[in-house]
Amino acid sequence: MPTTARHVAQLSQLREDRAQRVVVDDEKILLVRDGDTVRAYSADCPHAGGPLAQGALCRGRIVCPWHKGTFDASTGQVLEPPPLVPLERYAVIVDGDDVLVTPDELPNETELARTQEPHFAVIGAGAAGAAACAALRESGFSGRITLIGDEPHAPYDRTSLSKFVPSAGMAPADVPPLLAHDWFEQHGVERIVAKVVRLDVPKRTVHLEPGGALTYDTALLATGSVPKVPSIPGCELGGVYVLRNLDDASAIVDALGDGPTDELAIDAASAATTTSRQVAILGGSFIGLETAAALRKRGVEVTVISPDKVPFAKQFGERVGAMFRALHESNGVRFHLEAKVASLEGEEGSVHEVILESGEHIAADVVLLGTGVTPATGFIEGLPLQKDGGVIVNAGMQAAPGLYAAGDIAVFPLRENEEPLRIEHWRVAQQHARIAAQNMCGARNRYSGVPFFWTYHFGKTFEYLGHAGDWDELVVDGDLDSYEFAALYVKDDEVQAVLACERDAQTAHLIDAMRQGPLARADALRIVGRESCGEA
Repeated sequence: MPTTARHVAQLSQLREDRAQRVVVDDEKILLVRDGDTVRAYSADCPHAGGPLAQGALCRGRIVCPWHKGTFDASTGQVLEPPPLVPLERYAVIVDGDDVLVTPDELPNETELARTQEPHFAVIGAGAAGAAACAALRESGFSGRITLIGDEPHAPYDRTSLSKFVPSAGMAPADVPPLLAHDWFEQHGVERIVAKVVRLDVPKRTVHLEPGGALTYDTALLATGSVPKVPSIPGCELGGVYVLRNLDDASAIVDALGDGPTDELAIDAASAATTTSRQVAILGGSFIGLETAAALRKRGVEVTVISPDKVPFAKQFGERVGAMFRALHESNGVRFHLEAKVASLEGEEGSVHEVILESGEHIAADVVLLGTGVTPATGFIEGLPLQKDGGVIVNAGMQAAPGLYAAGDIAVFPLRENEEPLRIEHWRVAQQHARIAAQNMCGARNRYSGVPFFWTYHFGKTFEYLGHAGDWDELVVDGDLDSYEFAALYVKDDEVQAVLACERDAQTAHLIDAMRQGPLARADALRIVGRESCGEA
């Protein structure tokens, strides 16, 4: 018996359907029981530190309660993103009924020697690009990997840009990377910071700006989207921004200057007195409204202008959309809905007001264009694209011989007997990338994941599981108005999607059940009620 082993639990007291968190010499460790075997892993999700013991342990899978990252309970390996690296492992000894753990991390498996062939190119250095690089090495690929992206920053958590950076709760420099800063060097991944100006699909050649080209054996397209800039007079003025990358977020923060700290409570009455800065957000997108919430936290006056009747009605329906509008209005956000912008007007080259088609003038020192995105695929040659620029892929994420696609650009089959679609979710891009990377290494896997994203408004986290293009019933367990609920989007008695708030543990179980196949409304309600794996 190693002298460093510490007694942490009794085997008879460990449940097989729920992991247990213990602390050993300041190490936070997760115990997972499988019969008479106990395994020990790092207790927090490596993506954002979610407490895994508060998630789900179902069918040999550990599901994080926060962002639904999933690990193999028998190995600690990643099964579903957003985590891209496995859990750390610890040695366990079961002596009769005593469970002992050694608090030193076990060494990782030795990687294969690197080779220069074959050459895989990953075009796009965002969420999908990072996930693909990690999954290629995880799958045993020892050849050359080149990651190409036009941002100087290593892949980072883009979701922070609208949720936390505008509030001054997170500095742009503190936006977390998706992989450790030395990961790419340690795993032999070459990074090229350059813009791709042409991809010759038949010749498998990438042409870069300002010059140069490289050929590949297999490539993954993971270029994401670019913001749509509407054809409105005045969009070229200073003070008009999009929010897509870290530099955009830094520019917006710099334009706003210093403001109230996070400790300042903002309410509707104080909106006019906390700061003189005024921001107009064009469009009711998730990025737009998340940024609105973040800006109100720092006391900025915010006006949202949108042609929609209700925010998020297309995604969640009018009843839930009205809930989001009420939440924003109670925190001082002003809405101009069913409104269109005629022009942006400025003085000395900088924007100072928004003119609506109704003739109304709205003061604005800063304008954020939250008017949607379009697939970044204009550089592709030799591959037919959808009208909107989307890349059609099969269930294995393959677009053509030697070419795969993932993320916002991919038009993929989510369900059998339904039209392929594009889903612009950050985690879906990572799911796609993992499937593509596995298949690039010779697997024949199909996308069978459950789409998931989360949106953050005024301290409330809303999780969305699945995808509902339409539904015939909205079943709410809990209370929308108090922001504690699970809303089921049901069609033909099957749950297409779930929107939930303050239900982290239940949604961890739900996403596992939805992964198994069609989930009946009654089964979903039982899972919501008892936080169990169910029988799906």
